[in-house]
Amino acid sequence: MSSYFERIDDHRYRPTADAGGAWKESEIHFSPLGGLIVHAIDRYRAARDEPTDLVLSRISFDILGFLDADVCDVHVETIRPGRTIELIEATVTIRGRRTVLARAWYTMTGDTSEVAGGAEGAPTVPGPDHRWAMTETWPGGYVASLEMRAEEPPLPGRATAWLRTERELVAGEPASPDAAYIALVDTANGVAVRRPPQEWMFPNLDLTIHLFRRPAGPWVGLDTTVVFGPAGQGLTSTALLDEQGAVGRAEQTLTVRPLHERTP
Repeated sequence: MSSYFERIDDHRYRPTADAGGAWKESEIHFSPLGGLIVHAIDRYRAARDEPTDLVLSRISFDILGFLDADVCDVHVETIRPGRTIELIEATVTIRGRRTVLARAWYTMTGDTSEVAGGAEGAPTVPGPDHRWAMTETWPGGYVASLEMRAEEPPLPGRATAWLRTERELVAGEPASPDAAYIALVDTANGVAVRRPPQEWMFPNLDLTIHLFRRPAGPWVGLDTTVVFGPAGQGLTSTALLDEQGAVGRAEQTLTVRPLHERTP
């Protein structure tokens, strides 16, 4: 089975062609890299025998620079240990330069089924006759690796899409449901484009994911809205879904600019 990354040693991973980015051939897409970071955190917590009744509730990724298609060195450490809440930090270095800073909050589980509610009425996965070729809008190995479905064609700035992949996250290694799910979430910024990416750039500077329920695969649902402001900023906001319903939200800060100089 193909994968997005191959392990080199305890901390270093080599991206494959399937991790290829959408803006440039020489970069990797952040989506599988986000999943890799969660995978590295999972391994770190397991090796340290961290409490298993703590679950991922929020993870934020700050993208500090260009994601070269080269070896990714992932370093993980505990910032705030605890039995009921825990904060983990992960840093990705590529070619000697820090490129991603991630922080993940883990919180204690408990039975709150008596008061659960507020996320009813989520869309469901369309049938196989609703396949969507995202490759018509975006290039890159990562986008080509996805199976996409959408009940309705995407509108500028608005879409509900479902995606899954047959690729492993790291070759020969099982990924947790959290890591496998999060490996697809950054795709949200490409499912509801407001303007053609051949004319405008709108890369995201970050990705923050809040979860109120454990996600289950293989399908990841993205109910996405994209807003461009009048002075170069934008926001991609997404309700996150799986086949059982809503699981949380994701937000991405965008920097918006024309791809080429515009003539007056």
